Amino acid sequence: MFEGPAASNSPHLRKPGSKAVSSDQGTSYPTNSAQEGYAFPMVLGEMKGVNLPMPSAAMMPSPIFLWRFKVLLFLLWGFICCKIGWDSVMRMSADLRDLFLYEAFLYYNPLLLVTMMVWLWGVCLWVFSQGSVNYAKIFDLDQSHLTHNEILKCSIWMTVIVPTSMTAYLYLYSHGEVSLAASQPVLLYIAVALVLIFPFDIFYLSSRYFLLRTLWRIALPLQPITFPDFFLADILTSMAKVFSDLERSVCRMVHRQVATIAWFEADSVCGSHSVAIPLVLVFPYICRLMQCLRQYKDTKEKTTLFNALKYSTAVPVIFLSALKYHVEHDRWTSIYRPLWLLSSLVNSLYSFYWDVTRDWDLSGFSKIFKFNRPNLLSNLLHGRQWVYFWVIGSNLILRCTWTYKLSAHLRHNYLTVFSITASEMFRRFQWMFFRVENEWNKITKSNFQLPMSEIPREDEKLLGSTNHNV
Repeated sequence: MFEGPAASNSPHLRKPGSKAVSSDQGTSYPTNSAQEGYAFPMVLGEMKGVNLPMPSAAMMPSPIFLWRFKVLLFLLWGFICCKIGWDSVMRMSADLRDLFLYEAFLYYNPLLLVTMMVWLWGVCLWVFSQGSVNYAKIFDLDQSHLTHNEILKCSIWMTVIVPTSMTAYLYLYSHGEVSLAASQPVLLYIAVALVLIFPFDIFYLSSRYFLLRTLWRIALPLQPITFPDFFLADILTSMAKVFSDLERSVCRMVHRQVATIAWFEADSVCGSHSVAIPLVLVFPYICRLMQCLRQYKDTKEKTTLFNALKYSTAVPVIFLSALKYHVEHDRWTSIYRPLWLLSSLVNSLYSFYWDVTRDWDLSGFSKIFKFNRPNLLSNLLHGRQWVYFWVIGSNLILRCTWTYKLSAHLRHNYLTVFSITASEMFRRFQWMFFRVENEWNKITKSNFQLPMSEIPREDEKLLGSTNHNV
């Protein structure tokens, strides 16, 4: 009467092809292949109404497809910008076209060159990450520092935003929308400033704070000089013309001379006669000179005084060139121009000598290209003798042409100045590899020379990380 539930012989309780189901009494019921063949479609029919989740990997396109799609979009965007920009320039009358291009170049030249430097720095970090150079230890960076991937992402966004704003400026100005055209560089400059000082924890707050803190330490070297301090200060000396153009752009924005050629008639306000131009040009060199003097105060090493002398040789190059707009033409030609040429030669040769003999370690030249996983680039550069000749020869040539950029009386040849400024930044890009490698060699040699009992702990290294030879 109170029997347990009978063992079911329903094929829905087992997978097709499974063994017979046994009852509690041990009686087995043989399976029926015809029933199983009939039951399996029923199971599938019942499952048709169920929405099974698809694996996320199956829903996402392959990384190669995404990369090709992004490259295609980037090339399409570049073509559109070039086409719109070219058509906008051709709409201008021939007599105003040069002034129009010069003004557009002045506003966007600084940010384009800054974008180029960010690209080059990202490539440097990629090379460092492929080899044995621990750049995070050299620069005293914490675990949250930006990697080369993040730096390159920033450079890609800058490459998109700056030329897009420039294209909008050219298009709006050529179509008569002067007020909207004038707002383009102003909004871009404001956006860049806000991104740098934004106090909330987005867009790499710790890295932005590290950059701003280092810039403050460079402007006011009242504390012991660290490797990031003078390394960034050296980069800023190569970007002196960028800051000069930045000052002129901001000056015209303040005086409401954007998107108009009226500024050319009042050039003394924000143009060639402005005293602010040589002051901005010389400021990075003065900061670097003060760093060397501070280093001498801390270490009493005479080498730092000779290094300070090197940066002081850039001062007469800048101010003698600026005198062209404040003295008579005959006086400039007969007296100040020969002095400017002489000071330029001294500055170039002295800087070249210091690069090769002090900043670089020729005994370990090109070891930085010895990657953990050798590839075509590593095989092409590591241990090759031609790298010696290329880097030394190009450094000498670009050191000599760099003084052209520092000269106020040559600044109106904007395409030539842009090319030389970009070349100087490429020279600094080469310099960064071997300067970082030289510093890493010093750190590793000092660690090998210390007895095991005297090797400092990690916290002591962080506290005493300011002992770098500049």
